[in-house]
Amino acid sequence: MTRTHDRKDHVNHPATSAFDLPGHLSAKADPELIAADDAHFAAIDESLRHSIADLSGRLDARRASPGGKGREALDRDLDVHRMTGRLRALRRFGLDLCLGRIVAADDPEPVYIGRLGLTDSDGRRLLLDWRSPAAEPFFAATHANPMGLTSRRRYRWTRGRIGDYWDEVFTEDGFDGHAALDDQSAFIASLGADRSARMRDVLGTIQADQDAIIRAGSSGALVVDGGPGTGKTVVALHRTAHLLYSDPRLGHRGGGVLFVGPHQPYLAYVADVLPSLGEEGVQTSTLRDLVPEGAAAAAEADPEVARLKSSADLVKAVEAAVRFYEQPPTRAMTVTTDLFDVRLSAGDWAEAFDAVEPGTPHNEARDQILAELAAILADRHDDDDVSPDLLRRSLLRDTELMTALHRAWPLLEPTDIIGDLWTVPAYLRKCAPWLQIDEIRALQRSDPHAWTVSDLPLLDAARRRLGDPGAARRKRRYDASAAAERERMAGVIDDLLQADDDGEGAVTMLRGRDLQDSLVDEAALPGAGPDALAGPFAHIVVDEAQELTDAEWQMLLQRCPSRSFTIVGDRAQARHGFTESWRDRLERAGFDRIGLASLSINYRTPQEVMAEAEPVIRASLPDANVPASIRSSGIPVAHGSVADLSAVLDGWLAGHAEGIACVIGDPAFPATSRVRSLTPELAKGLEFDLVVLVDPERFGAGIEGAVDRYVAMTRATQGLVILTSP
Repeated sequence: MTRTHDRKDHVNHPATSAFDLPGHLSAKADPELIAADDAHFAAIDESLRHSIADLSGRLDARRASPGGKGREALDRDLDVHRMTGRLRALRRFGLDLCLGRIVAADDPEPVYIGRLGLTDSDGRRLLLDWRSPAAEPFFAATHANPMGLTSRRRYRWTRGRIGDYWDEVFTEDGFDGHAALDDQSAFIASLGADRSARMRDVLGTIQADQDAIIRAGSSGALVVDGGPGTGKTVVALHRTAHLLYSDPRLGHRGGGVLFVGPHQPYLAYVADVLPSLGEEGVQTSTLRDLVPEGAAAAAEADPEVARLKSSADLVKAVEAAVRFYEQPPTRAMTVTTDLFDVRLSAGDWAEAFDAVEPGTPHNEARDQILAELAAILADRHDDDDVSPDLLRRSLLRDTELMTALHRAWPLLEPTDIIGDLWTVPAYLRKCAPWLQIDEIRALQRSDPHAWTVSDLPLLDAARRRLGDPGAARRKRRYDASAAAERERMAGVIDDLLQADDDGEGAVTMLRGRDLQDSLVDEAALPGAGPDALAGPFAHIVVDEAQELTDAEWQMLLQRCPSRSFTIVGDRAQARHGFTESWRDRLERAGFDRIGLASLSINYRTPQEVMAEAEPVIRASLPDANVPASIRSSGIPVAHGSVADLSAVLDGWLAGHAEGIACVIGDPAFPATSRVRSLTPELAKGLEFDLVVLVDPERFGAGIEGAVDRYVAMTRATQGLVILTSP
């Protein structure tokens, strides 16, 4: 990462120059080349100090302001969140907020591009936010399409100062005053840099093909298909930040964005990227994180069971499983109330059950049934001027009635529903009648709660269908507390009205019920915190999406009703095969508007590594989308014995003061701060300077084994060593 150390309110103060160029780049230090930049950086430095001080003061004042209630409280919280994120970004970076500059043919004044927009006290634009349409040429201009530019300059920041910069020119006029004219130099230099434990900041070297995808609209689902090293993850993260900036419908008020990664090491690896792009409010998770049981869930040992549970049809069986517990009583009964005894027929029960509003979670619907029963009985005794609320409270005290309701519409736990499917064959057969006898038998197990990853979509569907068993109790407590608070405020209002001598003026407005309700202190009332990952979200980004089953897609579709998705993956990296097209797969899962963008250039993996990795995947998948690598590391792939593992790593560490190596295939190997130890599956989405594969042929046979070897090999950005047992 090029981010500076934690600075609090400190920013760079370039007493002489923001440039710290090494001796061999002395030609680039010519004042004629950098003086204009230094003057601009001085203005940025001053503006940053004023901005941080001003924003800190406004944030403190907003935090100290009354919290209010309802929309007022929400607006205050959003303001605090927005200002906190902006302040954190300003403190996180100093002058290295600036990525580079562009010069247009029709305006010789350079425009400086930043991670955030920045103006001085006079309103002069010092930095143009990289996500704005006007900044697009900085990323997308090429010699074939210069987009009106004459030149572009990119900076490399090291510890808050510029250690190198590169110029690109697009017209003859642009050659004047530039020292570095290699139009790929900034990008190639970034590819060869050592890796770290976190994803490297690559915003300054986004390429034109990637930028076009980053700036695409949010309507429908956009699939970003590309092989290893094509920058899919880079695109996904930067697209997330760009969408939040450019599409107000996706902000916190509209539902926000959920970013779904394949595993926790991946989320830790990319954790710094979105904050460095000015976005701190994106929810990130794995599929496991979406369900409480996910943390301890084991892999499904039986491939046939995993296949059966991957079907969206089995997820739909959850509806039938819950409906089984929503059958109205078929016998009439006499209900004793405080006011009268009344006969409740089977038809009355059926009418009350039918009155449940569509979409109401099962566990939250019983209050609606009771309210409808009270309304039915009140209508039957309208001459008695019976209050439905009074009648409902009376019904709650009738033991026989409540017992009948509990039996016909019991409170349910999602774990019990799904556990019963796997332990009661007749129940599963009733809920999923299309299953064959041998399939039902295969799905049965002795421990109903021995959760596997394949169970998570069904548990998620059950939790959504059932809702919270305690929600009705909490609502009753809330209503009772609100009524008590309303009664207390009524006494206060009466005292105020009695003190009003003439009974006129603003005080009399307190008689209005709406105003009385607004005086209730909702913060003092009991409530429950929302599940941050439950949604709904305005947009969902899914990386390594080729691994998702139809059932897992249902977990995400339920969280994004708009079907606005960014879907990133590579069919050739699907461990269990991906024989259909993206469009066919997603339409079957429930998507209706699908766009496809392809990335075909491998920016990360050296040609030497790809030459060895390509035959590995083509042996199992002849039509795999293997991207063309654009660079050579000069380091041939090495082969050796497993006995050489320690010597290989010791030699590499001795020769490399920085960078990260990874051992893949030896679970017993102890990891260190600079040497990771991962399985092929957990290495997916990551990258390392050196990759050492241990006995890759033991990864397995068929497509799964070939994909694991291919994925593991293509994590290398510099060197690959393959070790085998004798």
